Amino acid sequence: MRIVSLLPSATEIICQLGLRDQLVGVTHECDYPASVLELPKVTRSLIPHDASSHEIDQLVRERLKTERALYSLDMPVLQSLRPDLLVTQTLCDVCAVAESEVHAAVCSLPIEPRVINLEPMSLADVFECLRMVGAAAGCEPRAVQVLADLNQRVAAVVSRSQRVERRPDVMLLEWIDPPFCAGHWSPELVRLAGGRELIGIKGQPSRTMGWNEILAVQPEVLFIACCGFGIDRTLQDLPILTQSPGWSSLPCVQSQQVYVVDGSAYFNRPGPRLVDSLEMLAHALHPELHPLPVGIPQARRLTWHDFSISAQSANE
Repeated sequence: MRIVSLLPSATEIICQLGLRDQLVGVTHECDYPASVLELPKVTRSLIPHDASSHEIDQLVRERLKTERALYSLDMPVLQSLRPDLLVTQTLCDVCAVAESEVHAAVCSLPIEPRVINLEPMSLADVFECLRMVGAAAGCEPRAVQVLADLNQRVAAVVSRSQRVERRPDVMLLEWIDPPFCAGHWSPELVRLAGGRELIGIKGQPSRTMGWNEILAVQPEVLFIACCGFGIDRTLQDLPILTQSPGWSSLPCVQSQQVYVVDGSAYFNRPGPRLVDSLEMLAHALHPELHPLPVGIPQARRLTWHDFSISAQSANE
């Protein structure tokens, strides 16, 4: 079978199922596992590489008005790959190739491939996506094994979280300029890890917030997982937060319980590494209960030094 993935999370699912050798094409954003970097790219981005967070947000909003995605297909590459199975998504209107473009592309291919649309809104949905891909690719036994392992890891976190004496108030931030609370599966991860998400709602889309809304809830822990950004890129936007009125008085800042994680690899990519995200979050919230598994990166905890550097940067 010749498989083409049109989103990074699908690429991770496909590889987790042991189908890397059948994967013939990926998106320009697919970067895990590292071996997929050498595969042909079937998409390209319309976002300028040097765009600021605010500019990206404005571009997304404009595209939503016209129902146009921020990514497009490279049809000559796709045609040359002759896919039997194409895995795409309908979850986000702009963060992957538009459904209408995928449909038109499939109809134009000499041999029409099977298309699977993934639309997870919860952790259970993500696991169901893995099962769907396994069934479509004819590797159901492998999918059952992978799901059993993932569920066992989740169950271990849940079991330890039952011993939590007090759940801290947590805010998971998905974007900084403007602020976005994290929805979909993220509030569920916070709950399973032993926290209480203050704004985001399980199974509901992420949404824009006003800064006053963050001030009103006074989070004790702030997790910053910017969609599509690694840690270094996210830190570039930190001055936007540190210069906001009332920032220094927030409980999470006062106790230095502000964490930055790679939002591109974790939390915002609905694939197998959402379980890694859960373990990372659980360790940050309750390190005495949740040991960090080998191979899982620790969330970067910001210090007063980081805040001061950010403030200096904002004033320059």
